[in-house]
Amino acid sequence: MNSIFSAGCNSAMDPSGLVSIAIIVLMFVFLYFFMIRPQKKQERETNDMRNNLKVGDEITTIGGIIGKIVSIKEETVTIETGHDRAKIRILRSAVRNVDVHAEDAQD
Repeated sequence: MNSIFSAGCNSAMDPSGLVSIAIIVLMFVFLYFFMIRPQKKQERETNDMRNNLKVGDEITTIGGIIGKIVSIKEETVTIETGHDRAKIRILRSAVRNVDVHAEDAQD
């Protein structure tokens, strides 16, 4: 009976238990560096891009609409599309990327 209790007490100091905990910690570290951190970096870059929009930039929206920015307000952007110069008002959050910056288009 004494050996049963001593085995139970020693299991807390068992190296296999420490190895299991170390593996779980390493999995969380791996998850952070290869999934969470890059996603946060991408979100930061996307927010910076959306906050630095300028009149004259040519953009693509999340829906695939391509146009040139003609005015910017707080949360909305008005773009001009097509040959007939149709104007569409979209949210800043709908901008996927800037294809041509305004300063590059004038060069």
